[in-house]
Amino acid sequence: MDFLKIAFELVVGYIALFALTKILGKTQITQITAFDFISALVLGELVGNAVFDKDIGVREILFAVSCWCVLIFATEMATQKFKRVRKLLEGEPSIIIHKGKIVYNQLKKNHLDINQLQHLLRSKDIFSIRECEYALLETDGTVSAIKKSDFATPTRNDLSLPSQEIGLPITLVIDGEAIYDNLNAISKDLDWLKNELKQQGIPDIKNVLYAEWEKEKALHIQTY
Repeated sequence: MDFLKIAFELVVGYIALFALTKILGKTQITQITAFDFISALVLGELVGNAVFDKDIGVREILFAVSCWCVLIFATEMATQKFKRVRKLLEGEPSIIIHKGKIVYNQLKKNHLDINQLQHLLRSKDIFSIRECEYALLETDGTVSAIKKSDFATPTRNDLSLPSQEIGLPITLVIDGEAIYDNLNAISKDLDWLKNELKQQGIPDIKNVLYAEWEKEKALHIQTY
């Protein structure tokens, strides 16, 4: 077996698949529907089988990936323009909890049992079905849920509090190493970081597992 040939074909297949993912967009990686899942499997099989077939070379790999790219792109265009095609290929969300009641028919239709439902709700910080008013099973298999008013977290607007600016936390140290790009982003330097660490009794950056900066807040530091 020609190992150099296999390696070359793998590299070509990798580049082709990467380019294809960029062309088709992020839905091949996230928000995977049933159609996207099948698409990803077929792409892997095309390249995988081609690599170990002695009669197939680089041209055949590129041709197969290109043909599949055209088919997927045409399908994506069709789902954008025609609602019926979109429903057939991508599916549609299903209401599995309606006004606090489990919609059993929808659970059965989507092959979802109660344990799986509980798991999905826990991922949305709902640990009891009695806390949930509505829940929708999305086309990618995740759940979107709305809590009952008695269990919902009050917002600042609910409490008549003034709006507050939201800051973005910036990571400054990971595994004992300072992240210089992030320091520059907040107009700080290494000397400032060392001084902040010394004020909290930490003599060396290497002692820091993680450090995070947020505007108008003290530096959050965790050591080993």
